[in-house]
Amino acid sequence: MPENFLRPVYHQSFLDRKIPTTMATQHPDNASAPYWKSNGEAFISTLDELEECFRSYTDIGCQEYMWDWEGKYVDEGVVDKLFSSYHEYFQKYQLGKDVFLTFRLPNIWYEKGYRIARAYIGILTFADLARDLGLNSPPVFEVILPMTDEAQKMLHLKTTFQKIARLKSQVFDEVPLEQETDSSYLQVIPLIEGVPQLTASHNILNEYAQIHEQAYGEKPPYIRPFIARSDPALNSGFIPATIAAKVALSEYYKFGKESGIGIYPIMGVGSLPFRGGLSPNTVPQFAEEYAGVRTVTLQSAFRYDYPLEKVREAVHLLNRTLPFTTPLSYSEKEIREGERLATIFSEIYQKTVEEIADTINLVSEHIPSRRERRLHIGLFGYSRGIGQKRLPRAIGFTASLYSLGIPPELISLGRGIQQALSEGLEESLATFCRSLKEDVRQAGFYLNRENLRFLSSENTAWEMIAQDISIAESFFKIELGPVTIEHYLHRNIVSSIYFLLQENKNITPYLQDAAILRKSLG
Repeated sequence: MPENFLRPVYHQSFLDRKIPTTMATQHPDNASAPYWKSNGEAFISTLDELEECFRSYTDIGCQEYMWDWEGKYVDEGVVDKLFSSYHEYFQKYQLGKDVFLTFRLPNIWYEKGYRIARAYIGILTFADLARDLGLNSPPVFEVILPMTDEAQKMLHLKTTFQKIARLKSQVFDEVPLEQETDSSYLQVIPLIEGVPQLTASHNILNEYAQIHEQAYGEKPPYIRPFIARSDPALNSGFIPATIAAKVALSEYYKFGKESGIGIYPIMGVGSLPFRGGLSPNTVPQFAEEYAGVRTVTLQSAFRYDYPLEKVREAVHLLNRTLPFTTPLSYSEKEIREGERLATIFSEIYQKTVEEIADTINLVSEHIPSRRERRLHIGLFGYSRGIGQKRLPRAIGFTASLYSLGIPPELISLGRGIQQALSEGLEESLATFCRSLKEDVRQAGFYLNRENLRFLSSENTAWEMIAQDISIAESFFKIELGPVTIEHYLHRNIVSSIYFLLQENKNITPYLQDAAILRKSLG
């Protein structure tokens, strides 16, 4: 393979460390089997993820890999096994210096903390192993905190980790406390997941800088705030999620300028427009749309539903482009108008989704599994929902609606535009959603009008979505629907899905065939 895909290329900040641009993740949205699986199965087991991690670095050129402890089973000895299986590579490309492994931890305020202690001990012992092997230590020093809503929770992770590091040193009579290294100092990445939380998330950074200085005598040298794009879309809709991400980006850089803290935002995106719209086909558009993002997630669909050479080229382009985009910046007036737009669309979207949730859940039961996820019930996690209705997670939600031929990007679209125009917010909509017309067109390729008519006859909420489509077509002066052979084949498959669903038949093979055509499960 080309040497330039093996050699990491980074944004080099004023920090001693390198900031990675591309983060491979374990999000289970791939329709097709990974290119490296000999059995041709799209399911990726916990045992497979070690090889997946290595190949993300070597074959594709990703600079970071998210090792996910949230809501799924995980190989807790990952670093030991990477060093053992691929020692020669990691001698040349040092983990924690040239390529990065970042843990996403369970949120202990929503899920019992059984596994977070194991993650802490793993991080500490990985540092010992790397040091004994003469490799960079610590190899793992950053963790992601999902659903961050308070700065104090970030500090809590850092301080509890430090306590465990000190206890380990004392119990095993290791390094004296006064000679402690950075292995006891954990960097925490706040993952912020709701629209209201994102638009106000600069407050979390402000507070974190203050309490960090109180605890450690100095501000953090940098922060990598992580902007969720999928869950805000699931909870509030496509347009509110887009606006919230951009407001957050703008506010983060203002905070960084005022505080002197380095800001390197991460954004979590999928391939379909609803979940962020980053695929190997859309890199230039994405870099322009979300200028200022310094690290982006490359989920399973990005890596496995396109030809490998195209994926490599796209990753290489991201690594060369994203570090140098000029960050988005909005005035206070623009942000107020953006927040009003988000409220308009969100209220319409949430009411509609609550009314069609039963159908979405019915389809989601048939979505093929791609990872060894734990059930989000009881002691083992948390679920998503709107109003009184429980919903699948974002990938299953998106997959269900696309599999019915009603892309979720269209829900609330027309009615929201109508309300925005009546309040004089058309210019603001264009400011925040510069690619909206093209995003709507792309999603609209997978519209099945016949299914929508059938569904409307059963539930008037679907009728409102038909109204959304009609208004949007008039506003953008386009006609939504299939164009290519693949689009028409997709339409035919999802027609079959609707009819088979009425007969309580197994629709999983059809769901998978449709997903392969659109190059993403959800």
